Amino acid sequence: MLQTFLAWYEGLTDGLVGSIALFVVGLLLLIKGGDWFVDSATGIAKRFRVPEIIIGATVVSIGTTLPEVMVSATAAVNQNGAIAYGNAIGSIICNTSLIAALTIAIRPAPVNRKAIVMPVIFFFVSAAIYVVAAYVFGAFERWLGIVMLCVFAIYMILTIRQGFKNPTAEEHEEEADAPQGSLVKDIVVLIISAALIAVGADMLEGSSVSLATMAGIPTEVVGVTIVALCTSLPELVTAITALAKGHGALSLGNIIGANIFNLVLVSGVAVTVSPFDVPEGSTIFGQNTSLVMEIPLMIGVMALMTLPAVFKKKLFRWQGLALLGIYVAFVVLQVLIALHMI
Repeated sequence: MLQTFLAWYEGLTDGLVGSIALFVVGLLLLIKGGDWFVDSATGIAKRFRVPEIIIGATVVSIGTTLPEVMVSATAAVNQNGAIAYGNAIGSIICNTSLIAALTIAIRPAPVNRKAIVMPVIFFFVSAAIYVVAAYVFGAFERWLGIVMLCVFAIYMILTIRQGFKNPTAEEHEEEADAPQGSLVKDIVVLIISAALIAVGADMLEGSSVSLATMAGIPTEVVGVTIVALCTSLPELVTAITALAKGHGALSLGNIIGANIFNLVLVSGVAVTVSPFDVPEGSTIFGQNTSLVMEIPLMIGVMALMTLPAVFKKKLFRWQGLALLGIYVAFVVLQVLIALHMI
């Protein structure tokens, strides 16, 4: 029975309609599973009196990054390093030049420089590790994955220490509230949501590779655009919610945190599970696209978003508009590459 089901499941990816259906179902499972994971994990954390700021910096941030983690890890295990590689870079570009850009362009806001200096430093340190792996070694070895995970652990420890050291009055009030719901229910939902995320990631990764193969598009292009955009939907929802509630600056911290997780958690897990070489599937003017365009762009858009915030303590509308323009140009270039026009 199991073999029959697996054969039927694998057969779906052989056709266009089946691949599209699996892509959509996988995406829905990722989104809903991530939503349930965050809710249940937050419920468990509150039950043990964990401060709200710690929940936000750890549980919620990890929860919104789970789609990227699972898709990249699944891709790496299935020897599709191009998807894992492209997903991490593409998610950062998408998070910064589309999601954050929209909130900045619509409602620029003042920034608490003290709160973002540490995350910004950690991002560029993580980016430096990525640059060394891509440009010096040309491959992501397992030891680099372990280094990335160590950076992630250090970042989490410092974030948690900072949260416990500087709790707000609102957090004290929230800690005093009695937790709602059943602990057993939260644990069951946590397990189910983790399973949904795992299944959804496998569906999304498998269907993406199939669609790319049928269309003759390099898998790295699919990973850096479509898969990256889809797995960034939790961050998009968070940013829109923050904007609607008048907390536009909140999305900046969320985006920076998510980008750090993409570099050291998403890539760290994928590389540790199954090391891979820098993909050479797509080129621009005869050069490896990721080396001459995607990695420099990833670092550039983050610099454009964060440096004015650090030095001027404010986000400016021109930043948002410039980032949006960059994202449009990036997508256009990816389409031209996919059509072999450049």
